[in-house]
Amino acid sequence: MGYFIRILGTNLSDLPIADLRDAARPALLETDGDADKGWRQLVLKHQSGDEIAVIEKNPVALGQLGAEELEEFIEEVGHYKPDSAVAWLHAYLPTVKVIYAFQLLHGTDVNDGWTPLHSLYRAVWNRAGGILQADGEGFSNEDGYTILWQFGERATGPWRLGILSKEAGWVHFEMDLGSKEHRDSFQRGEIPAGATLI
Repeated sequence: MGYFIRILGTNLSDLPIADLRDAARPALLETDGDADKGWRQLVLKHQSGDEIAVIEKNPVALGQLGAEELEEFIEEVGHYKPDSAVAWLHAYLPTVKVIYAFQLLHGTDVNDGWTPLHSLYRAVWNRAGGILQADGEGFSNEDGYTILWQFGERATGPWRLGILSKEAGWVHFEMDLGSKEHRDSFQRGEIPAGATLI
């Protein structure tokens, strides 16, 4: 099945392959078919040939994979916390026009594969706009802070999250994923005591 990170974009405009290749350097970016006519799939790889990620562009259109995936997300988010993020996502997700799915491969963990991957991911996000989603982590807001708890029980370490406040809008902070108190507060829609505001 593989591990995926996604950009749920609100801008469907074509992303120039030359700009993406610049962002991916020194890694290489291969396209399917004629890249000048728009691409549907890219392969990010090291110069050695080790593949870092496969990137698929799935427009959200009736009968297409992007629309099916988006419907699954809309249904899925209702099973998680905090409730304020669920409500926000239910309102936001129908505005998504395209999903860029990055399937991470073995090349991410060799020869600093994470660096070109993150650079390419940011370049696509900068053009497509929208929010982020990562398997086993959750959804972000438009600023890239995690807003919906989908981490497993073994998650630990510092992480940047956001809570939606009626008074102040999004409030961003860093908390300890391994702290039960921090987890419980976040899932209640509260800023955990001891969290560092950003």
